[in-house]
Amino acid sequence: MGPVLLGAAVAASLLLVVPASPRLPVPAHGSRGNHRRPVLAVAAGAALAALVSHGSTPGLVLPLLTLALVTAVVRAVAARRRDRAATDVRRRVVDLCDALRAELAAGQTPAGALDRAAVEWPFVAPAARAARSGGDVVAAFRSLATTPGGEALRVVAGAWQVAHRTGHGLADTLGRVAADLRAGERTRRVVGGELASARATARLLAALPLLALLMGSGAGADPLRFLLGEPVGLACLAGGLAAGHAGLVWIEALARDVERHG
Repeated sequence: MGPVLLGAAVAASLLLVVPASPRLPVPAHGSRGNHRRPVLAVAAGAALAALVSHGSTPGLVLPLLTLALVTAVVRAVAARRRDRAATDVRRRVVDLCDALRAELAAGQTPAGALDRAAVEWPFVAPAARAARSGGDVVAAFRSLATTPGGEALRVVAGAWQVAHRTGHGLADTLGRVAADLRAGERTRRVVGGELASARATARLLAALPLLALLMGSGAGADPLRFLLGEPVGLACLAGGLAAGHAGLVWIEALARDVERHG
């Protein structure tokens, strides 16, 4: 019973913490994964409750710690995936602006330029369809801009709206948007390099307790028996893990705040 319940808890937690890969466009009503998460949370809680009711407290410590560790690792990996996806979207937006500017400079109409760009960058296909059918291109761009990394599409939407009213200026505006985005990416890379040392230091400090356990075991002590078999040890273990996790989360939150305002 125990291994089956533990496996159910781990599987439900993994599905709960792993987000879907961000893609363009984002549906306005949200993703299907958001509706399944309450069900998965209940499944994980039920499995863990069953484990508690069928096992002793010391015997549950390692499975629960393993579950917590797996959840933290999966969340960290998912966050890195989201960051990489946002960076990729920002690069595609820069390339899109350059391509639209080149097409407009060559004499293409805005709708034709957007239609040609959608062949290479399918994520702007909704805006291209709106342009062909005479729909609201500005609203389509603003909807696409809700995706992480696509925020600059709001500027493209504004430029499109002004150009639609005045009849000119879209190519120059898109060129300036692309230049600003490149400058922003350079600044973001510099800030990321400066923050890398702080993040590495925080992770090193979080790993030091493991080194202390190894040193204690090598010196003839048995720290694991104390940590896993004594109430005081369990309290120390839980408090230490909570403090270490909180420190990593705090450092990461500070780093992300600097990156957003850098």
